[in-house]
Amino acid sequence: MRQTRLHLCRTAAALACLAALPAAQAQSSVTIYGRLNESVEWQKAGGDTVTRLQNNSSRIGFKGTEDLGGGLKAGFQLEHGFSPDTGAANAVFWGRQSEVHLGGDFGLVRVGNFFSEAYFATADYVSMHNHDTGTSSDALYAYVSDDTNKLAYRTPSFGGATFEIARTLGEGTKEPTYDLAANYGNGPLQLGAGYTKTDDAKQFAVRALYELGAFVLGGYVQRDENNFAPGSRTNVRLSGMYALGSSEFHVNVGRAGENGAVADSEASQFTLAYNYKLSKRTKVYTFYTRLDDGDAGLYGGDFSSVAFGIRHNF
Repeated sequence: MRQTRLHLCRTAAALACLAALPAAQAQSSVTIYGRLNESVEWQKAGGDTVTRLQNNSSRIGFKGTEDLGGGLKAGFQLEHGFSPDTGAANAVFWGRQSEVHLGGDFGLVRVGNFFSEAYFATADYVSMHNHDTGTSSDALYAYVSDDTNKLAYRTPSFGGATFEIARTLGEGTKEPTYDLAANYGNGPLQLGAGYTKTDDAKQFAVRALYELGAFVLGGYVQRDENNFAPGSRTNVRLSGMYALGSSEFHVNVGRAGENGAVADSEASQFTLAYNYKLSKRTKVYTFYTRLDDGDAGLYGGDFSSVAFGIRHNF
């Protein structure tokens, strides 16, 4: 009889745990996601040519949220980069992103390692054909942010506008980074601005994007100091996309002015691309990209590439 009672107690406890499990699962969730983006390219750098498989920022990530009640939520995001052609991992594990955050009606507080929101609000927003990755990525944007040891706060939306402020902790070994970003959306019009300062390097940029039926037009203007070389310069980029069924036609043009007193430091870059969506998650694409660097060689020298690729999101 005692064993029977003991067995019934254990069974009841097990059933109670099973009954509580759906409630616990309903309060939290974890998602595995990623992107594999690889292209075959015929590249020319200076006078040298090479055919290669090019990784375009492939990654795998994990993110999750927990509902703490009362409108309060905790969350995390971990993201790791790798090369599909070799299987090799990026040098720093979780180097792309590793953060924990707490959000609610007051906004969002973030702690950890994550990209500059000023960059996302401006340059990344108008890089539509391949998400600013690989050889066709924006070579002229001045990215002056240090992304590690970072604290950030993002406001709730105010009539379509959000703001974020971030600061890194130098931890006694380096100067802190200050990063400010603003985004505004009103129907087809999207606006953004970003400011970043690290030591004596700083940048400020404004961005606009407008959707007009099948056309999307965007661009940004950036003014920066002491990034590529001592002195300041102005950097402008325009982009456009035309969508026709599963096809997308892209053009992207950038121009950087002379950097301070550095002679022959102007540069230009342009990309022509075609994307074909096989599904919501998979596309094939081709592009031609070219960077015409000045004699000063601030951007790594002249470069061009013809590419055929495939991108799959999961």
